[in-house]
Amino acid sequence: KLPYHRRPTLAVEYKQIGGFLKSQVFPSAPAFMQQVMEYDGGNLAAVTAAPRGFQSGDRVTWFVLFQNVSGFFVHPVGLELLVDHSSLDVSQWAVSRVFYNGQYFRDMVQLESAYVQGRVSVEKVRKAPWDGDFSSMKPRAPAAALFPLQFEPQGPRYSVRNNHVRFQGWSFALGMSVSSGLRLFDIRHKGERVAYEISVQEALSVYGSNCPAGMSTRYMDRSFGLGRYTSPLVPGVDCPYLATFVDTHALSDSLRPQKRKASLCIFEQNLGSPLRRHYSNLQALYYGGLVNSALVVRSIATVGNYDYVWDFIFYQNGALEGKVQATGYPSSSFLHGDGLRYGNRLWEHTLGTIHTHFVNYKVDLDVGGVTNSLVAHDMAFEVTGAPWSPEQQIERPRLTKKVLDTEDQAAFRLQSKMPRYIYFAANSKNKWGHQRGYRIQITSFAGDHIPEASAMERAISWARYQLAVTRRKEEEPSSTSIYNQNDPWTPTVAFADFINNETITNEDLVAWITAGFLHIPHSEDIPNTVTVGNAVGFLLRPYNYYDLDPSIYSHDGVFFTSEQDFTACEINPLACLPKTASCLPNFPPFTYDGFRNM
Repeated sequence: KLPYHRRPTLAVEYKQIGGFLKSQVFPSAPAFMQQVMEYDGGNLAAVTAAPRGFQSGDRVTWFVLFQNVSGFFVHPVGLELLVDHSSLDVSQWAVSRVFYNGQYFRDMVQLESAYVQGRVSVEKVRKAPWDGDFSSMKPRAPAAALFPLQFEPQGPRYSVRNNHVRFQGWSFALGMSVSSGLRLFDIRHKGERVAYEISVQEALSVYGSNCPAGMSTRYMDRSFGLGRYTSPLVPGVDCPYLATFVDTHALSDSLRPQKRKASLCIFEQNLGSPLRRHYSNLQALYYGGLVNSALVVRSIATVGNYDYVWDFIFYQNGALEGKVQATGYPSSSFLHGDGLRYGNRLWEHTLGTIHTHFVNYKVDLDVGGVTNSLVAHDMAFEVTGAPWSPEQQIERPRLTKKVLDTEDQAAFRLQSKMPRYIYFAANSKNKWGHQRGYRIQITSFAGDHIPEASAMERAISWARYQLAVTRRKEEEPSSTSIYNQNDPWTPTVAFADFINNETITNEDLVAWITAGFLHIPHSEDIPNTVTVGNAVGFLLRPYNYYDLDPSIYSHDGVFFTSEQDFTACEINPLACLPKTASCLPNFPPFTYDGFRNM
C-alpha cells in the first residue's frame, strides 16, 4: 500500500500552484512585484525543486522564479518561494518561506513590508527580450555550405516490423516505458539470446547552491517520466535525415494514450573508422579491414532543462553499447554572496550550479542460457628469474582469476577499484576450452554519491555502486520507483535491500550499472550544454563467447594483396563505389510534429 502523499506531481497540481501564486501570493506584495520584478501577470516562470520537504508526509516545494523568456533556466530573478501544498484542500495552501537575494522572509507580506521600509537588498535584473538574448539558441551566423549527410546507397540494411528490429546478426524488441524510457527485450546475436532485458532505470541529479531550491534539489527523473517526456526528433540533427522514425505512446496525465510522433529513431551509422584493420608491409604485402558500421536505436528525453540522448548501439563483432549524452540548459541560481563556492558565474546574475549526473541501467544478461556465474579477470605483476639467465630478474604480468560467489562480492562501490575484466560466464565452453562470456565495461566520470548518513540516501542507494550483480527476482523488477521522488525518506524501493549476500553462482543474474559525470557549469554552457565530453554508459563485449571474431563473416570486409588488381570490383568492393554510390537518394520533405497537441 502506498500513502497518497508519495504520488508524483501531475500537471494539474502544478497548474493549481501557478494559479495560487498568481491570484493570492504575488498580490500580497504589490510594490515589490511591480517595482522589482516588473511583474505583469505573465513575465515570470516558476521551476519546481524536489524532493518536497524533509520527512515523510511533507509536500512543501521550493519554486524558483525566472524571466519567462527563451532559455529561461539561466534567467533567475532572485526570488524563490516555499509552497506548502500538502493539503488536498487548495484553500489551505500557503507560502511558508520566501527567499530573495540572500535574505529569508516569513512570507510575501513580510517581504513587502521590508521592501517598503528600505530593508531589502535589491538587485534589479535587466529585462531580457523575448528571445532570451544570451540564452537564445538562434544561430549567430548565416547558413553556409551544407554539413555532411549520410545515406544508404542500396537502401536500409536493417528491418523494423512493429517493435521488432533485425540487423546483421542482431535481433531485438524495443519498447518505451512512460516512466523509465527506452528499453530492449530478447536481444539475440546470431540467433542466440544474449540478454533478456536492457533498460534505463533512472537519471538522477544532485545540486549544490547557496539558494534554497538549488541546495535542496535531487531530481529523480523517472518520477517526472523519461518516456513521457520523450521528444519528437528533428531529422538531420537529432538523427540522420534518412533514419527510420518510429512513433511512441505514453499514458500519463490523461485518460487516453498520447502519441509522440517520430520520437524514436533507428539508423545504421558509418562511424568513419575501421572496426579492425591491418596493413602488412613485412613478408606478405596486403591490406585487410572492416568498416565500423553499427545500428543505433535512439530516443531523446527532455525533462525540464535537460535533454538526455539515449542510445543503444549494435556492433558487427557482437558488442552492444548503452550510452547517454547530456545536453540542454544548465540549471542556475541567482548569483549572490558566496555563490562562487557552488559553481561559476555564467552571466550578470546567473550562477551555474555544481551538480552530479547519475544514470542507472538494468542489464539482464542470459549468456549461453539463463544460469550464469560472475567471473573477474585482471592482472598482477610477478617477479621471476630469466630462465636463460637466472641471475637476471624479469617483471611479467600474469592473469588473475576469481569467481565472485555472492551478491556482496559483486557489489562494487562507486569510486572503488573494480576488476578490469568482469563477465557473465556461461556453463558452456568455446572451442578452446574457455567459459563463454560477455564482459561488462563501464564508461563513467561520476562525481561523489550523496553521504549515506543522509535521510534520503536509501531512495537512491543504487548510486552507491558502479556495478552490482544480483539474482534476478520477479519482485525486484526495477532499482527504484516513481514514488521515491516525493518521499525519499521512506523509499518505496530501496535498491540496497536487493544486496543480501545470496549466492550468484549458476543463477539467473542481473547487472545493475551506474554511470555518471560531475558537471560544473562554465561559460561555454551558454547558451546551452554540448554533448561533447558529456557521454557515459557501458559496453557488453563477447569474451571467449565465440571461437573467433564473428565480424569476419561480415559482407563489408575488404582484403587485397599487392599482387591483385585492387581497382577491380570483384577484388575490392570499395572500387565499386563510383557506380554503386553515385546516385543520391531522394530526400523527403522536412516534417516535424513537435509543436502539435502540446
